[in-house]
Amino acid sequence: MEGNNIAPIPLSGDDNSGFMPINNLIHVIRGQQVMIDSDLAQLYGVETKRLKEQVKRNINRFPSDFMFELTKAELSGLRSQIATSNQKAQRGGNRYTPFAFTENGVAMLSSVLKSEQAIEVNIRIMRAFTAMRSFLTSNAHMFQRLETIEHHQLLMQKHLSENDKKIEEVLTRLENKAVEPIEGFFFEGQIFDAYTLISDLVRSAHSRIVLIDNYVDDRVLKTLDKRKEGVSATIYTNPRNSHISQDLNRHNAQYPQINLRTCTNVHDRFLIVDNTVYFIGGSIKDLGKKIVAFSRMDQSPEEILTRVR
Repeated sequence: MEGNNIAPIPLSGDDNSGFMPINNLIHVIRGQQVMIDSDLAQLYGVETKRLKEQVKRNINRFPSDFMFELTKAELSGLRSQIATSNQKAQRGGNRYTPFAFTENGVAMLSSVLKSEQAIEVNIRIMRAFTAMRSFLTSNAHMFQRLETIEHHQLLMQKHLSENDKKIEEVLTRLENKAVEPIEGFFFEGQIFDAYTLISDLVRSAHSRIVLIDNYVDDRVLKTLDKRKEGVSATIYTNPRNSHISQDLNRHNAQYPQINLRTCTNVHDRFLIVDNTVYFIGGSIKDLGKKIVAFSRMDQSPEEILTRVR
């Protein structure tokens, strides 16, 4: 096997001087410690092409547990472990799919490459494999602990991420839903509190506001004007008790329209915000003047609206 273009690697010095470079050339692929053909060829002082030719001529000596050909995915993974620039400088680039040799495969190479250098290199390689195996065995508990720690860290990160999402959801609900009380009372003198609650409910609407109240005036119109742009507003009231028509015409000429509907068969007051119904014990214009109860209802708004006339 003469005529190669790669200079032999000097083998002077003791085994320790040569161990680390060889040790760095051992990779774990398919769960096995292996060496790549181009690295072995450089150690033996031959061209990679010549080494592969010798192996192919004696292919019966290299079963799958001695040698296997890397897949494209495995080759890509190997390149990610080794700097691409160094790899190309040392091997002239990979224009072929490399062979990977296990410890047994490397030992078998000594019978194929019958040279003094091949024998000496194989001895160093065998010692490197043995040293690495001893190191992995001696530190197996450490690797296991590291794996356990990493697993716990991943679980902790997942847990923290889930907690962050829950906290964010709670904060969002607090921000968006703080104005959605379930039930309560307005006592005498709590005019501002009542006004604030109704105003906040109006501001929270995304699509519609419907007020069912037999007693309304221009103060109600001002409250409904606090809704977002694009939110519709409708008032159902009894024309006998509410003289709001003229005020509403003046209002609609200047501000977003509020629709007026006649309602004669409803005794209580209701405020519908999107798809939520609120029962209100008194007219909105009079809240805070007397004790009035309010509560959020579970019924669908349509159950009321379809029966209003």
